[in-house]
Amino acid sequence: MDFSLYFSSLILGLIEGATEFLPVSSTGHLIIASELLNFNHASANVFEIFIQLGAILAIVVEYRKTLFTVASGALHDRTSQDFVLRLFIAFLPAAILGLLFHKAIKAYLFSPLYVSLALILGGVVMIAIEKRPLKVNTKSTNDINMMQAFKIGCAQCLSLIPGVSRAAATIMGGMLTGLNRKTATEFSFYLAIPIITAASLFDLLKNFHDLTPQDLPIFAIGFVTAFLSAYAVIKLFIRFVATHTFISFAWYRIILGIIVFTYFNGQV
Repeated sequence: MDFSLYFSSLILGLIEGATEFLPVSSTGHLIIASELLNFNHASANVFEIFIQLGAILAIVVEYRKTLFTVASGALHDRTSQDFVLRLFIAFLPAAILGLLFHKAIKAYLFSPLYVSLALILGGVVMIAIEKRPLKVNTKSTNDINMMQAFKIGCAQCLSLIPGVSRAAATIMGGMLTGLNRKTATEFSFYLAIPIITAASLFDLLKNFHDLTPQDLPIFAIGFVTAFLSAYAVIKLFIRFVATHTFISFAWYRIILGIIVFTYFNGQV
C-alpha cells in the first residue's frame, strides 16, 4: 500500500483529535486537509467518520469517573437520571435533523468553499456573542435545566453544516442560555459522546461494504492519533476557558476561512 496513505491517516487523526472539541470545526478541517493531501481513496469518507470515535474515547477516559457514576446510578439515582435526560433532550434535535438531511448535506455542503464561508460567518457570530453582556446563572452541569438542554440541542443543529463546528454551536448556545464558559464547555464534551457515536456508527454501518482488510492499518493509525491528540487538547482547553474568552478562536476561524476561500476559489 502507498506510504502516503499512512502519512495522511496520521495527519488527519492528529487534526481530528486536536479540533474535535475546539470551536473551530473538525469536519471543516478534515475536508480541507483531505483535499490538500489528496486523501480520496474508496473508504476515505468512512475513515473520517471512524476516527471521531478515537476522539470520543478521549472524553470517556478523561471523564470516566463521572460517566461511571452516572451509569451505575441511572436506574435509581435521581441526579444521574436527570443528567442522562438532559443529554437525551440535547441530543434529539440534531439526531432527527441529521437523519432527515444527512444525504443532502453530504452531497451539497462538503466542499472547502462552503466550509470557508461557514468558518468566517461562525467566527463573526462568536465575536458578537462574546461582546454581548451575558447573564450567567448556571455554573455546573448538574444545574442545567431541561429547557436549557433543549436550546443547546437546537443550537447543535447548526453544526450539521460543515465548518460551523459542533463545539462552537453547543458552547455558544450554552452561554446564550446562561451557562458559564466552563460549564458550557463540559456539557459540550458530554454531549459529544452520544451525538458523535451515533453519527459514526450510522455511517459505518451504512458504508461497511466499502471497507477492506487493507483499510485496517489506516483506520488504526487515525484512531490512535485522534485519541492521543484529543486527550491532550481536552485537558489544555478546560484550563484555557477558565480564564480566557473564545475571541482568539473566532479570529482563527475568520483568518483560516479567508485563506481557504482564496486558495480553493482560485482552483475552481
